[in-house]
Amino acid sequence: MIGIQQRLAQKQIQSPQQVLLSSLLQLPLLKFEQQIKLELEANPLLEAVDEMELEQEELQDEEQEMELDLDGKKDGEDEEHDIEDEIDGGDAVEEIDKGEEMLDESDWETILGDDNMPDIRAPRDASAEVFERPDVAVESLSEHLLQQLHMTKLSPEEYEIGEYIIYNINDVGYLSCDTKVIAHNLDVPEEKVLKVLKIIQHFDPVGIGARNLQECLLIQLEEQEPRNELAIEIIKNHFDDFTNKRFEKITKKLDITLEDLRDALDHIMKLNPKPGEGYTSLGDTAIIPDLIVERDGDDFRIILNDWHIPHLRINNNYKKLLLDKKNTSRETREFVRKRLESARWLINSIHQRRLTILKVMETIVKKQREFFEKGKEYIKPMILKDVADEIGMDISTVSRVTNGKYVQTEWGIFELKYFFSEGIQTEDGEDVSNRRIKQMIKEIIENEDPHKPLNDQKIAEILRERGYKLARRTVAKYREQMGIPVSRLRRKI
Repeated sequence: MIGIQQRLAQKQIQSPQQVLLSSLLQLPLLKFEQQIKLELEANPLLEAVDEMELEQEELQDEEQEMELDLDGKKDGEDEEHDIEDEIDGGDAVEEIDKGEEMLDESDWETILGDDNMPDIRAPRDASAEVFERPDVAVESLSEHLLQQLHMTKLSPEEYEIGEYIIYNINDVGYLSCDTKVIAHNLDVPEEKVLKVLKIIQHFDPVGIGARNLQECLLIQLEEQEPRNELAIEIIKNHFDDFTNKRFEKITKKLDITLEDLRDALDHIMKLNPKPGEGYTSLGDTAIIPDLIVERDGDDFRIILNDWHIPHLRINNNYKKLLLDKKNTSRETREFVRKRLESARWLINSIHQRRLTILKVMETIVKKQREFFEKGKEYIKPMILKDVADEIGMDISTVSRVTNGKYVQTEWGIFELKYFFSEGIQTEDGEDVSNRRIKQMIKEIIENEDPHKPLNDQKIAEILRERGYKLARRTVAKYREQMGIPVSRLRRKI
């Protein structure tokens, strides 16, 4: 039976301003810059102004204030003049004819807020020289392969197949698409696809376009002169034993000595398992830090690295539309009102974003002071809640701030997430970050006998002797997180 029901419920609904701030908070520096450019294009009321122009306007404002003081003029002497001055300031409109009809009765002060909102970016060192690094010309992997493809004598159909294959080779150099799928998509026999693929696999770098590691290594071995037949045999017919380091089985099956096997393995180890890696673009791996932490005597100075982000303000040309009520239509004023509100939200959100990032970074520096003073070995366990409680914000906000953003320190560039980790307690009662424990495990493995590698239980015993009580399964978990294989796979003959 259909009926009407009344239900009381509590829901947390974010305002448009909160949604905008949340979206800006999670953007790293380069994406934040792109977003600002998009907003400038979409909203005609917004305009960018550089620092030099701002400084000149500030000087002009100071001179005008001095002249007004000398002439004995006071603020509020002429209401229309005050309104124009506020709009000329670019960031605020205090009031617009309170007798306006309902459409224009907007709280302009609420929309535009405080005109004297401070710029919280730290002052730039005037003595520091600014260099614009020219972009490095880098040939991508696909460009390198396409150039070789078009120097090879092929039919038009084979060129099309070759280009399709090349565009489906991933960054490390392996074919990421099945040959049957390529044949189906291009409506050609699979034999033709395999023929062109074999040609590409012998391009520079050799082994490019392989479908798996075994094929990649085998192509490189068969290309070499003189050929190492034992190495080819191991990779071709005993690859499973090779990857699992079952060396005794290989020697028995091939009836060879350990010395012969060692020579073949040394030859295999010189091959390139990821032939495409050397051609990845530098632009994809470059990191521009969002923050810089510098020593300042016995303290630290935190600088927001956003000097290339333009200052935003309301376009002064729209003051005529706001003041000229007779010649401006209601639709135009409504359009301006909506855009003005949107512009103000964006300006406020940008300032709030900067303040929030600074607050979070200041707290990280405060809680990880030993790290910034002495180095990575002194990082302490810390969770997002520690910072959230300190600055009085939600954990999700701190998570947005720290995700994908980097800080430059004298010890290197780190993602803000790096400073957050769980910890364990030593026998002396000291809290130690699990990052430090991982570093110890890595050092123990690096210094082990490669012919008799340590298992997880033995590593746990060594750590226990140093005062760190870890279970074997915890050591195994940390080892796997660092991408270190088990002892059997680390053993050398």
